[in-house]
Amino acid sequence: MTTLPNDIALSVEDLCVDFHLRTHILHAVEKVSFQLRRGKTLCLVGESGSGKSVTARSLLQIVDRPGRIVGGSILLRIGATTTDIATLLPHSSTMQAIRGRRIGLIFQEPMSSLSPVHSIGSQIVEAIRLHTNMKKKAARNRMIELLRQVEIPNAEEMANRYTFEFSGGMRQRAMIAMALAGDPDILIADEPTTALDVTTQAEILDLIKRLQVERGMAMLLITHDMGVVAEVADEVAVMRFGRVVEHGPVDAIYHAAMHPYTRQLLASTVKLTHHAETSQPALAPPPTSSKPVLSVRNLGKSFGFAGNKSLKAVDDASFDLYPGENLGIVGESGSGKTTLGRLILRTVEPTTGKVIYHSKDGAEIEVTGLGRKSLRDFHREVRLVFQDPFASLNPRMTVKEVIGDPLIVNGLAKGKALEERVAELMRLVDLDPMGMERYPHAFSGGQRQRIGIARALALEPRIIIADEATSALDVSIRSQILDLLLGIRQRLNLSFIFISHDISVVRYFCDRVAVMHRGKIVELGSSEQICTAPREAYTKSLISAVPNPDPRNKRMLHRHRFSAAGNP
Repeated sequence: MTTLPNDIALSVEDLCVDFHLRTHILHAVEKVSFQLRRGKTLCLVGESGSGKSVTARSLLQIVDRPGRIVGGSILLRIGATTTDIATLLPHSSTMQAIRGRRIGLIFQEPMSSLSPVHSIGSQIVEAIRLHTNMKKKAARNRMIELLRQVEIPNAEEMANRYTFEFSGGMRQRAMIAMALAGDPDILIADEPTTALDVTTQAEILDLIKRLQVERGMAMLLITHDMGVVAEVADEVAVMRFGRVVEHGPVDAIYHAAMHPYTRQLLASTVKLTHHAETSQPALAPPPTSSKPVLSVRNLGKSFGFAGNKSLKAVDDASFDLYPGENLGIVGESGSGKTTLGRLILRTVEPTTGKVIYHSKDGAEIEVTGLGRKSLRDFHREVRLVFQDPFASLNPRMTVKEVIGDPLIVNGLAKGKALEERVAELMRLVDLDPMGMERYPHAFSGGQRQRIGIARALALEPRIIIADEATSALDVSIRSQILDLLLGIRQRLNLSFIFISHDISVVRYFCDRVAVMHRGKIVELGSSEQICTAPREAYTKSLISAVPNPDPRNKRMLHRHRFSAAGNP
C-alpha cells in the first residue's frame, strides 16, 4: 500500500464513478485526482451536474444508487497506515468508523439533514457517542463545548431546542458542530452557505475557516460561488462534465486561468460583481415627476403570538415603482422581503397601510380594498416568478400545460391559439418550442426558470415580482437569466420588484434598491449609491460581507451581527 507524506491527509487518484441507468451508463466522475493537505482548503468548483457532490460523496462511500465507484483510489492516512476507501464496502465497520471519526461532512441544507423531532443537543450527543466511548454526561458536556465553539449563544439552553426553532445560520452552525463531533482529520463542506444570506454566509465562512486552522484539518469545500472560493481556498480544482479541467493554487486560477471554462466562470462572477464594467445598460433612476405604476404607503404586517406578543414582519414600508424600472428589495433572511412581496400581491393581508396600483387607463386602484374578482384582475397585471424552479413547476404537466395554464384559467386561449401563444412565449425566453410537450424534469435548472418566467409573462403583465428568482442557479446561468430579464424588460416595458439577498445580483439588475432590516426599509437609493456609498450602518454591513472574487483582495473578517433574530 502506498504511504502518504505526513502533510497529506487524503489522496484521490484517477477516481471514476458510474451510474448504471436503464438506457445507458452515465460517467459522473472520470479520472479525477487531487490531494487534501492538513491545514489547507481545496475548493472543488463547477456548475450543477459537473460531478462535484458525487466526488465528495465518494470519499465517504455514500454515493446514491445506482452510482458506484468503478475505478481509481481514495487513499486515507490514518496514523502511520494508509487505507483505500475505494476498496471498502459502504456498510463495512471500517467505513462506518471513517465517517464522522476521520472525515466530517457539512451538508448544504441543514433542514433536511437534521431531525425535526429530536432536539439539536440530543442529535449531537448521539454523534459524539457513535464515534467515541464517552458516557452520556461526558458526551453532553462535549456537545455544549462544541455549540460554544460554533458560537451558538446560551449553548446549554439552545441545546434543548428543535431544528425549526433555529434560524438558517444557527442550523448550519449546529450542523458544523455535529460534523466536528468525532474530531475528524478532514472536513467536507458541500455548498455550506448556498441557502444563506450574505452576512450569515460571511460569518459561517469565517467560522469554518477558523475551526479548520485551529484544528489543523484538511478541508474540501464544494461550491459554485467564485467569490467564496477567493475567500477561503488555498487550491482550486475546476470540474466540468465529471472531469477536473484545471487545478492549481487559488491565485494562479484567478489571475492566470488556462481553461476556457474556468475563464467563463470567472467572467460571469466579475460581470455581476462589477456592474460598471459590463456593457449592460442600466436605466437612470426615474424622474420624480413620472407617474408610478405602483405605490406602497405605510404598509405593515404583524403576526400575533401567545402572551400578547407580536412580530412586525413589515413595518411602515413606503416606496414607488415606476414604468420600466427594476426596484431591488435586499436584506438578510427574516428582514421582511418576501412578506413585503406577498403583501403587494395580497396573498398575505396587511395589518396597516395600502398598495395603490395605477392602471393603464390612469385609474388609481387600492389593492388592499379589492374583492375576489377585482383581485384576480389585478393578478393578471402583477405576476410572480418563484425562487425554486424545481418546486414551482408541476411535474405531471407538460411545458405547454404549465405555460398555458394562466391563459386557460382566464379563458384567453385554447386549441391552436393556445399552442401558438405558448410557442411565442417559449421563444421570448430563448427556449425551443419543439420541447413544449416534454415534462419539467427533462430540463435543466436554468431552463426550468425560463419556463417559470414564460408562465409569468403569459398574461402580458405590467409588473413582475421576482422572489429570489436566481438564487438557486449557478453563477453563469444566473448571469444568463438576468440578461434575459433585462432584455424582456426593455422589449415589453415591464417593471420589476426584484427580491434578493445577493448584493451583486441586485447591483447588476436593479436601478434602485430598498434595503430592509427587521421589517423596515432603512435605506432607499440608486443601486450604484447603495452599493458604493451606503449611508446606513446596516447597509454597510451587507456590502462589507460580500465576498470579493479576487484572492488578492479578500474581504475583512466580518464580525457584524445585524440579523433579524439577533443572531445569524
